[in-house]
Amino acid sequence: MMSKLEELINELCPNGVIFKALKEISEMKRGTSITRKDIIEGEIPVISGGKIPAYYCNIFNRDGETITVSGSGAGAGYVQYWNIPIFVCDAFSIKGRGEVVTKYLFYYLTNIQQYIYSTKKGGGIPHVHISSIENIKIPIPPLPVQEEIVRILDTFTELTAELTAELTAELTARKKQYEYYKDKLLTFDNTIVPNVKLGDIATEIYRGAGIKRNEVTDEGIPCVRYGEIYTSYNIYFKKCISHTMEKVVTNPKYFEKGDIIFAITGENVEEIAKSIVYLGEERCMAGGDTVVMKHKQNPRYMAYVLSTTNAQFQKSKGKVKSKVVHSSVPSLKEIKIPLPSLDVQEKIANILDKFHSICNDISEGLPAEIEARQKQYEYYRDKLLTFKPLEEVK
Repeated sequence: MMSKLEELINELCPNGVIFKALKEISEMKRGTSITRKDIIEGEIPVISGGKIPAYYCNIFNRDGETITVSGSGAGAGYVQYWNIPIFVCDAFSIKGRGEVVTKYLFYYLTNIQQYIYSTKKGGGIPHVHISSIENIKIPIPPLPVQEEIVRILDTFTELTAELTAELTAELTARKKQYEYYKDKLLTFDNTIVPNVKLGDIATEIYRGAGIKRNEVTDEGIPCVRYGEIYTSYNIYFKKCISHTMEKVVTNPKYFEKGDIIFAITGENVEEIAKSIVYLGEERCMAGGDTVVMKHKQNPRYMAYVLSTTNAQFQKSKGKVKSKVVHSSVPSLKEIKIPLPSLDVQEKIANILDKFHSICNDISEGLPAEIEARQKQYEYYRDKLLTFKPLEEVK
């Protein structure tokens, strides 16, 4: 059974469609210069060089259906569709005219987004100009075909957005559930389980030594740099993602199996002094702005207890200097944690390992599902917007 789109194509353009340059079938207009100091804040999005509005004002220079292409900066070339009043600043706008539906044109330009990015020019600040894309050839099927494609892709877009929102909400809920049970399991009656300072149970605690970005290598001794603690590791790990050559580091500092590594520099107080525990077998090197703590407790228990809400609250008392948050060895020594017997630590760690594994599976699985649905959407969009040129058929 034929779909409505197939019926329309067979009826109206069975032999292919004409392709025309973008400038022939649309109105393309540069934006108008404006700065924040020249306007009053309002609800009108100001479209500039990024993927989101630069700010909001109280005047507009485009109304109705409009496509915008960001003009400069990291987001230069980004294509967006608007059906509300906007102010186009460091960008340019496109409207379909006559034989082309504006939203059909938007979907086609979105489908070739990567090509538009490739037209960027300029050194330090890349730009995309009207002249960069005005000669792109656009397939022009009859209007009923364009309208049906827009209807289908609107439906796809809505369903994809709904699914992404549902999966994201599910992921957030599962993470909150995991954090709740972890906090509950690691909360004790102080009269039964003592609270101790890290400084009292540390056998050694010392700062790492600087490892510059250009000193990171593919081979050599495994190492951890402070920024990686925030971006590349969970609460414990067995393999380092980076290596360096020992000879290039002055006064190198090392960590070994069971040691805790803290990041003592960060961008916000909520994450400062994030800690990870090393469970691998190799001796590794600790980079600058890290602190290594050696101890005789259960390493996995220490990983969990130092990631609780209470522990992070204590870590967040770091000092802010020049917009960067810092912690220190003395501050870390003052952090208090509940410390049951080693047998109890082992049991708690085993329980939380199972929770941790489930949460990780969800954390990896749901984003993968979202990505798969996005790729599916892009595949069908590409199929819907692919036409035979009429000249080729002739």
